[in-house]
Amino acid sequence: METLRKALIVGAVLGVGAGVGSALFVLVTPGEQQKQTMLKEIPEQDPQRREEAARTKQLLLATLQEAAATQENVAWRKNWMSGGGGRSA
Repeated sequence: METLRKALIVGAVLGVGAGVGSALFVLVTPGEQQKQTMLKEIPEQDPQRREEAARTKQLLLATLQEAAATQENVAWRKNWMSGGGGRSA
């Protein structure tokens, strides 16, 4: 009888915990309108930010291609946009 009582108490405590957790999850989850607003505000939606990211990727790829083609250590350059001017390894 005691084992059954303990099992019921444990089940009730776990059920209450799950219920409280579910209720808190529902309270903190944003609604559909708030989700749409958040999606509009992310940086990747801004055209200027997208162009800046594309330009950064182009510079990075150009630097990597140049590094692969030369023996110079391009990591020592002060200005990666210019050729040479840095310490050689």
